[in-house]
Amino acid sequence: MSSVTTVVQSLGVAYAAGINLPATVAVLGVADRAGWISPLPGALHAVSNIWVIGLAVTLYVIEFMVTLVPGVASLWETAQSFIRPPAAAFLAAATAYQLESPYTVIAALLGGGLALTTHGTKLGLRYAVDTSPEPVTNAAANVAEFATVSAIALFVWNHPYLTMSTAILLLVLLILLVRRIIRTVRRLFRGEVAGSVTT
Repeated sequence: MSSVTTVVQSLGVAYAAGINLPATVAVLGVADRAGWISPLPGALHAVSNIWVIGLAVTLYVIEFMVTLVPGVASLWETAQSFIRPPAAAFLAAATAYQLESPYTVIAALLGGGLALTTHGTKLGLRYAVDTSPEPVTNAAANVAEFATVSAIALFVWNHPYLTMSTAILLLVLLILLVRRIIRTVRRLFRGEVAGSVTT
């Protein structure tokens, strides 16, 4: 496997961790122990430790429950802005740790930047979803999030370039969606939408 491929795989890990850190760690750990994927490279293999998996699952359950509560979900996601990107950069570096030092640094820098982008996009979507006063939409968002994280965390090892190309395309579409939502909300606050409807 080439060094570039390993860096691409590290970006997949960072991408997923930017969306949900404990889910990414738990999925990778379980998949590694179950043999669903090839052995994890570098120091990333540590996530397959049973205690690490147990902690990740516990943190994921807590996050899932907290983000069901409208209002609290947005606060939680905002606080995660200080946790996910640096942790994702660390996981990306751990993935490329066995490579030469420049590749490890590149993986950490690109991984942290990508995680910041995925987290920021998710944060915008969460703010939009969290305007609903019931937990159903938040629960649906959590399930979709877990499915996305799991797909990327699993497929990036066997199809790294296809997985990352698809993930980047999805990210671009979500960014455009978030921009549209923000513009619509701003127009609602200014009364432009209501005015256009009445006329």
